[in-house]
Amino acid sequence: GINAEYMGHLLSVYFFFEMADSPASKRQRVIDSDALQRAANEARGLAMDAVHKCSSGHLGLPLGCAEIGAILYGHDLQYDPADPKWINRDRFILSAGHGSMFLYSWLHLSGFPLSLEEVSKFRVLGSATPGHPEFHETPGVEATTGPLGQGISNAVGYAVSQKMAAARWNTKDHKIFDNHVVCLCGDGCMQEGVAMEAVSFAGHQRLDNLILIYDSNDVTLDAMADASQSENAAHRFESIGWEVQTIDGHNFNAIQSALQKARSAVGKPQLIIAKTLIGKGIPEVAGTQKAHGEGGAKFIHAARTSLGLPEKTFFVSEETRGYFKTHGEKLAAQHNAWKKVYEAWRNANPDLAKDLDVAKQGGGPADLLSQIPEFPKDAKIATRKAGGDVLQAVAEKVPHLITGSADLFGSTLNYINSSKDFTPSNPSGKNIRYGIREHGMCGIMNGIAYDGLFRTSGATFLVFADYCRASIRLAGLSHLPCLYIFTHDSAGVGEDGPTHQPIETVSGLRIIPNLDVIRPADPEETAGAYAAAILRTDGPTLFSLSRQVTRNLSEIPVEVRRNGVARGAYIALKETAELKVIILSAGTEVALAISAAKELGPSVRVVSVPSFYRFDKQSQEYKDEVLPKAVVGRVAVEAGVSALWWKYVGLNGKIVGIDRFGLSAPGDKALAYLGITVQAVVDAAKSFL
Repeated sequence: GINAEYMGHLLSVYFFFEMADSPASKRQRVIDSDALQRAANEARGLAMDAVHKCSSGHLGLPLGCAEIGAILYGHDLQYDPADPKWINRDRFILSAGHGSMFLYSWLHLSGFPLSLEEVSKFRVLGSATPGHPEFHETPGVEATTGPLGQGISNAVGYAVSQKMAAARWNTKDHKIFDNHVVCLCGDGCMQEGVAMEAVSFAGHQRLDNLILIYDSNDVTLDAMADASQSENAAHRFESIGWEVQTIDGHNFNAIQSALQKARSAVGKPQLIIAKTLIGKGIPEVAGTQKAHGEGGAKFIHAARTSLGLPEKTFFVSEETRGYFKTHGEKLAAQHNAWKKVYEAWRNANPDLAKDLDVAKQGGGPADLLSQIPEFPKDAKIATRKAGGDVLQAVAEKVPHLITGSADLFGSTLNYINSSKDFTPSNPSGKNIRYGIREHGMCGIMNGIAYDGLFRTSGATFLVFADYCRASIRLAGLSHLPCLYIFTHDSAGVGEDGPTHQPIETVSGLRIIPNLDVIRPADPEETAGAYAAAILRTDGPTLFSLSRQVTRNLSEIPVEVRRNGVARGAYIALKETAELKVIILSAGTEVALAISAAKELGPSVRVVSVPSFYRFDKQSQEYKDEVLPKAVVGRVAVEAGVSALWWKYVGLNGKIVGIDRFGLSAPGDKALAYLGITVQAVVDAAKSFL
């Protein structure tokens, strides 16, 4: 049956008609257009005042999408501002992050813990309202956005995560996950390749919990949009499995009707093309590219008057405060009703409840490393193969670990064998087939990581990290514990030649702040890499794994190799006479360094450096223990560019590296031709003996 509940307020009266077997997010309500229009205009005022005050920012979207914001935060979204991380909230992502004052205005008006003072400090050092939305910085911000298109891919990731969550934890009697993911984007987002990779994936996976609102205002930053695009967005999305509606983005009833229809959809993600007037409220720039940035700020005094706003800046009326107070009470009531379902679920399903608690904590068991079987001492395998073996053990102990590959499971060897594919009919599958969409994959991974319920990993060839770099950078910036399993790590790739041989790639990744790049030397270091990565929860980790076979470095104790990874560098082979030369290396070249040291004699030490990031964080005492300052005879060897090794070998040191592109030949012959040989290391070290 239908339960009708009257909820009154002097200026906002509407009725709820909720089907007993429907989620709260699908309720239908009568809109108080006057109250919402007042709120929309005051949100416009906040945006104008903030941008004018700091003489920086973007006015176009906050003004052009004000009615959309009013419906979302004042009528449609399922959220509780008192609990921004409620696990069954609707997730709202502003992909067009340059329009951040849209988000800050509505977060403030709707009661999130974001004060008017913070709104007035827009773009000020240390404020909770940075130039673009930043995850962890502002309550209610679900993703770090700004680089266009990234937010769309993040929203797809959120939708994947919530599909997985519903499949894993919902039961026949209790649905604790039944929300939607809503994303607002603009023309710029829609032109970016990462967004199109992600929406293609979403259509194929039938993510019907995803609603994308396209602020179609026919303007880009540089010019009118028709200067750079002429496609039919509706037809494009329909062709890849989306359902599309086109509406007037300033009409409250049209916006809510479209959202209601989108929420009831089954089997297809939803696109709402909202035709809007960019910069609406400032006639001098509205509808033109001049409205995109802060150009309209100089006209705000007249604009404020025409919008019915007083001279006082950063003004919010008591009527709007009252509206959102009442609305917040209704949202809290819905949240409390859900809490009763949640508690009943926990009581009825203690094992599932414990599983969810563990998932929300992230990380893995502290003794994870000891639970990974050791490799045979005489093993000779590529570290990508070792990684595949380690992954199976880790997946057993970390049940919330999921993985994926950009059409390369057969080469990256990261399929979780105990599970199946993630598909529309099997959303509990832990293996995601991203297709040939490396950038989209990493953006989607970020969305899964933002949601915080599953530990996400993804794989491709290392050389294609450049396709992923923008998303990887954002993972580092946002402290997301993503795991990148990137294989075919050097010129040892061989016959595929220089297009597929990552020469500069590892060093290029090592310089990204907060990204831990681990290049393990052998199977046991690979085990150590997995344990270190899983236990790290404050940022991403990237594995650089080999295609070429390497031997298990059994002359080094297993525990030394495994535990050494967590410290970034360790003494792999200790000198037995006066120390004169230190050979540093990473990856499969460590075996080469050990061979050179044995030939050079007892005064040579070998240091394995699987992670620059981790070693640089060690105490000075430990770093001096591994690399004594008095020893200036230092040689580094790695099958890649030499530049970053200078900080370890010093100006007097020598580096055996590759400072050119590779070539097509069998891997061992390519490495030898490029100078990565035992003899080259020996020759470099002899001058110090």
